[in-house]
Amino acid sequence: MSRTVYVNGEYLPEEEATVSIFDRGFLMADGVYEVTSVLGGKLIDFPGHAARLERSLNELEMAVPMSTEELLEVHRELVARNGIDEGLVYLQITRGNPGDRDFAFPPADTKPTVVLFTQSKPGLAANPVAQVGIKVISIPDIRWGRRDIKTVQLLYPSMAKMAAKKAHVDDAWFVEDGFVTEGTSNNVYIVKGGKIVTRDLSNDILHGITRAAVVRFAREAQMEVEERPFTIEEAQGADEAFFTSASAFVLPVVEIDGKAVGTGTPGPVAARLRELYLEESLKAAV
Repeated sequence: MSRTVYVNGEYLPEEEATVSIFDRGFLMADGVYEVTSVLGGKLIDFPGHAARLERSLNELEMAVPMSTEELLEVHRELVARNGIDEGLVYLQITRGNPGDRDFAFPPADTKPTVVLFTQSKPGLAANPVAQVGIKVISIPDIRWGRRDIKTVQLLYPSMAKMAAKKAHVDDAWFVEDGFVTEGTSNNVYIVKGGKIVTRDLSNDILHGITRAAVVRFAREAQMEVEERPFTIEEAQGADEAFFTSASAFVLPVVEIDGKAVGTGTPGPVAARLRELYLEESLKAAV
């Protein structure tokens, strides 16, 4: 059965959904996005995603086309119409269709393009990968300097994912000036002597919604968290490593550039944080 998607105020079968060839998201990657997880038919961390969306739009001087309440209504409607129990809701907003291609921003009254769709992901919470961990490689970070804005400029992360696939591993970590910035679509962490280390917030990394929640839950559980850069060598010598994202929650990393991290198996800190995140986030789900 066809999915129902949302395009500019209309709920449509996915086969009937279209966007103009002049849309600046298509021509210029002039757009932002958010991905919200769904567990038990409810949205996880929705307020955080909505707040980051508004920040991204403001940073790019784009109009905010809908209120948080209206966005929540659309998310819930799509989840209901598509019968999503576990999965994702993808939202993309672009600067719209100015009628022709031009590098200059279109007139301020150009209507933004708003698109949402769902993806069903049964077993999202009980992901077996959490029990075995993933392997990563490191690659140079050559992305633009505003990684804190969640734009649709995802070509290099996509290329990095393919580089990992060609190396027969699961993901890649970006390295800039000798220090790890983040994963291709996630924030990254190491654990040494019981201390959790993750890069501090700046324009260099995405301000992850899951990151914020996990750091908060860790501190509430009396775990020590240090926010600073770390190197690949430090990560390889850590007791544990893991990453966080909206679609994966908390997943352990057991190998970096061919070298096992710790025992080469998922460690207790990552396991406990995944458990905490799922428990607490489900309580607050909308």
